[in-house]
Amino acid sequence: MTEPDADLFARINALSHEEEELYARASDGSGLDGADVSRLEEIRVQLDQVYDLLHQRQGRRDAGQDPTEARQRPIDVVEGYEQ
Repeated sequence: MTEPDADLFARINALSHEEEELYARASDGSGLDGADVSRLEEIRVQLDQVYDLLHQRQGRRDAGQDPTEARQRPIDVVEGYEQ
């Protein structure tokens, strides 16, 4: 079963909140350890994947197709897009 858009937005909000907490910890002078830096990278990639899925779903809606048929793409695909 595909997640509703509202669940995807909730996941984005949760990841963004965690990211903000890590950046706040970094800015308070205590810095980030290796695990925190790795987690920030994981969050960035997960956010990219969720945003990509939302864009796919919107594209399918705009084309008159079923948005629930969109699937999360693998990391190497999402991270391979040109900036």
